[in-house]
Amino acid sequence: MTSAQDNKAAWRALMMRALPFADAVSETLPLGRLLRLSLFQVSCGIALVLLTGTLNRVLIIELGVPAWQVATMVGLPLLFAPFRALIGFRSDHHRSAIGWRRVPYIWMGALIKFGGLAIMPFALLLLSGDGNAPPWLAQVAAALAFLMTGAGLHIVQTAGLALATDVAPEESRPQVVALLYVMLLVGMLTSALVVGLLLSDFSQIRLIQVIQGAAVVTLVLNVAAIWKQEARRPGVNSNTTSPRFAAAWQRYTRAARGKRFLLAVVLGTAGFSMQDVLLEPYGAEILSLSVSGTTRLTALLAAGSLVAFTIAALWLRAGQDAVRIAARGVLVGIVAFSCVVFAEPFQSIALFCVGTLLIGFGAGLLGAGTLVMAMTMVDAEHRGLSLGAWGAAQATAAGVGIAIGGVLRDLVSTLAGNGSLGSALTQPGVGYSTVYHVEILLLFFTLVALGPLVNRSASTDTAQGNVGLSEFPT
Repeated sequence: MTSAQDNKAAWRALMMRALPFADAVSETLPLGRLLRLSLFQVSCGIALVLLTGTLNRVLIIELGVPAWQVATMVGLPLLFAPFRALIGFRSDHHRSAIGWRRVPYIWMGALIKFGGLAIMPFALLLLSGDGNAPPWLAQVAAALAFLMTGAGLHIVQTAGLALATDVAPEESRPQVVALLYVMLLVGMLTSALVVGLLLSDFSQIRLIQVIQGAAVVTLVLNVAAIWKQEARRPGVNSNTTSPRFAAAWQRYTRAARGKRFLLAVVLGTAGFSMQDVLLEPYGAEILSLSVSGTTRLTALLAAGSLVAFTIAALWLRAGQDAVRIAARGVLVGIVAFSCVVFAEPFQSIALFCVGTLLIGFGAGLLGAGTLVMAMTMVDAEHRGLSLGAWGAAQATAAGVGIAIGGVLRDLVSTLAGNGSLGSALTQPGVGYSTVYHVEILLLFFTLVALGPLVNRSASTDTAQGNVGLSEFPT
């Protein structure tokens, strides 16, 4: 009996060392409860794939919707992104007779997202011209569907991350963050494969079934995620006066150096995001990659991010500073974009693929590091505000960065084609290369913003005479 118990203990110890997220489990947050909580991230991954991936091709190719209308619809959810800080703040100070703070917002976001996905296929069919509705009504209906889905996604993710911070013990929060990030990618990868398979034999009826089926699945996942997760504390916040958002925001930006933190998030996210819609066209136009070859780039980006989250979890478990982890991601990003730029003169597909993999890896380290910073840089009463501000800055910077990247590429390519930039800059890759160089510059500025945020008290670089990130000029 003793031998069996020893073997069981040995296997458990081996698993704790081998699995990077095993130490996210604790007595108060067992594995089953943690995995169930992470289902809200899986639901967000499903919505993201539908909004930014699958529906783009279906709308433009199968339904014949103009590309500018599709781009406008996809960009609409970004209008709600800046309100994530307000949503997080409201969940921090929500008054409830039951005592819940986060659950009402997750439930509200899940219902809004369900409603947007439920009406979306019918709105899209009207937008394609298959119906007797006037064009303005079809456009309004489609805009409402995309906006509701995006708004629900932002509400669920903001309140869900705050709930995860509340229920996780302080020592395991970094590992919980990494696990939640991985579950978001799992949701995106799995849903992309499933939805692509279901729509391989496309028909309008099949489109309605798939999108509305996704609506039901996301609602079920969110209900399962929040079931018995938040403790009921009747009377909490019910008899207290809620602080004003403006006053709380001022305290946050002053006490936690929030302005510099948000600036680093904006610069870093924009630096990694400007290439989002350009990487595959670059591979096709400059390196003559096939359709299947460019499609694999998404898998390389995702694989890089998954590896980054795993390594970030190991580093955080070892007690390393989250700011330094984010800075390492920025440094990897600089190398990654350099590889992509040099892939053109060398005509090296291998160098391009390495750069793509490193872009995903660097972005993953930056995202995991900054999210841990957002969770740990404030007290318990302001975590929702901090996480909401992080999400708002990240989503807005990504959307604006993607738009600027596309416009800059087209503008420079047109000038290069006309000979306005001189005879030395007439190659078709000049527009792409310009965007990649701007991204490298933004990443250098991100390092400058991150420098003063390094935990000097935990660093021994200065004492040892070495030059670390905290000694960079600011």
